[in-house]
Amino acid sequence: MVQLAGKPGQCAYLLIQRIYKQWFNIMSKQRTIALFPEAAFGPALNSVGIAQACKALGHNPVFLTDPGMSGIYRGYGFEEHLVNMSEPMEPEAMAKYWQDFINGHIENFDKSPYEQIDNYVRDCWEAIVDTSKWAEKDLPGVLNKVKPDLICVDNVILFPAIKRYSIENDVPWVRIISCSENEIEDPQIPPHLSGCSEHDHEGMKRYRERFIQVIKPIHDDFNAFLQSCGEAPYPVGEFFESSPYLNLLLYPEAVKFRRARPLKEPQYFYLQGCVRQEQDYQVPEFKANNDKPLVYVSFGSLGSGDTKTLQRIIDDLARQPVRALVNVGDYMDQFPVVPDNVQLGSWFPQPSVIAQADAVIHHGGNNSFTECLFFGTPAIIMPYVWDGHDNATRVDETGHGIKMHRNNWSGDDLANSIQRLLTDTRMHEKLSATSAQMQSQHGPTQAAEKLDALLKAANA
Repeated sequence: MVQLAGKPGQCAYLLIQRIYKQWFNIMSKQRTIALFPEAAFGPALNSVGIAQACKALGHNPVFLTDPGMSGIYRGYGFEEHLVNMSEPMEPEAMAKYWQDFINGHIENFDKSPYEQIDNYVRDCWEAIVDTSKWAEKDLPGVLNKVKPDLICVDNVILFPAIKRYSIENDVPWVRIISCSENEIEDPQIPPHLSGCSEHDHEGMKRYRERFIQVIKPIHDDFNAFLQSCGEAPYPVGEFFESSPYLNLLLYPEAVKFRRARPLKEPQYFYLQGCVRQEQDYQVPEFKANNDKPLVYVSFGSLGSGDTKTLQRIIDDLARQPVRALVNVGDYMDQFPVVPDNVQLGSWFPQPSVIAQADAVIHHGGNNSFTECLFFGTPAIIMPYVWDGHDNATRVDETGHGIKMHRNNWSGDDLANSIQRLLTDTRMHEKLSATSAQMQSQHGPTQAAEKLDALLKAANA
């Protein structure tokens, strides 16, 4: 106990003063970090992992979020501030909007990445540009209310209000790349969303040319918006820029591309994944095959609308010597008959499940992609859109898993691929080494340390 000499009243005053000084010293080190992820579960949950680590360092992470994601961050104990990124509507209606958007493109899921440029990719970029325009209405006021000391943006497009606030208030901003690392272009690596092999230079050239051709009218519109906000226009095809302060990439070392222009520290830093802390999961008892290998199946928060493909997978898994947990999202009522060796769920604490699974079948989203590598769990990737194509190709060509078309396979093809995941010694050795390397680094902790150092430099 602290003993202070003097009169009782004076001692009480000195004690209060000392306590206040200690409190002030603690609080003066705490900084508000605003995280602004894209309104999708992949970037959202990656940002949660970073926020958890920042909070452990004593900072105050808060989330700027589209109303459609309202409640997600509160569920992890973080403060939320809403930013409309489309015409205002109820959160349930907003969530349904993106679900309907994806489901409206199911007919395009079987197409090649090149063939998707004219439909899904074009429509996505139109919608993404609209989010930047809408955010400009609310974002300046939200930033002035939150008064962040640091802003982290995980998106594929620039929000002019972020740069403006950064300049006017001398506050650093950080770009987080939670999708494939080829989101930052390089002439030697496959273009973002192309699904090209790193050796397919002709395919890369063909994809880039078609992408620029289709996207130019949308890009011209975006450039006009940028100029109206006082920003310089971007080169055609470019919708974002690197942060001059720090850029955090989630891509693991073992699957990195060989770039013509390597992304070098300190401006760029690879996090080796960013797996969040999630609640424990107890694998349930199965009516059949309870002692067999466990397969986890998920097409992500939006891909579960492809119920036909999920039903095919369930039917084939029913004939195999495995147990299976299948994420079917909001479509539980679409599967009235469930095999005895299969259990369905509308949501799973995915990192906790993948850590216990023997094999995974997923769509190639970056969370699933990096979580499988982090836990050393072999995977079949059946991509349907966006960077799932890139991740599927990359996992296959680096020997960490298998790429399969989402629909062009037979029951024997699936059974043989699962068997290979379970028995391929060389794949297991590679996954084990990659897992050990990723877990020794721990992306969220490294991200928090980088952000903490940036804050200290900014406030020095």
